Amino acid sequence: QVQLVESGGGLVQPGGSLRLSCAASGSIFSINAMGWYRQAPGKQRELVAAITSGGSTNYADSVKGRFTISRDNAKNTVYLYMNNLKPEDTAVYYCNLRAASLTYWGQGTQVTVSS
Repeated sequence: QVQLVESGGGLVQPGGSLRLSCAASGSIFSINAMGWYRQAPGKQRELVAAITSGGSTNYADSVKGRFTISRDNAKNTVYLYMNNLKPEDTAVYYCNLRAASLTYWGQGTQVTVSS
C-alpha cells in the first residue's frame, strides 16, 4: 500500500506564491512518475505538472513559466512551486504517483487565490 501526504495549500493573493509538497510512503517500487493534478468546482481534473524518475517534466500550458515541479528521489517527495498565482489557479490540488501499472492519489489540498 502506498500513502501520499500533501501539504502547503492555502489562501494567497493574486501574484503570490505557494509551495506544495507530497511525500510518498509505503511499499514503493519502481516509481515511474509523480505529479500534480487539480480540480476546480464544476470542472474535470486536469494535469498541472509531472516529473519522471529520470527528471523529465511536463506542464500544462496554463502554468508554464509560473509553476516548477521538482522531486527528491531519496525522500520520495515531489514539490510544486507556484509563482504569480492567478484566481483561475484556485482548485483542489492532488498529488499523483504512478508505479508500474498502478496509480495512487493523495487526499488533495485546497489552493485559493483571492484578494
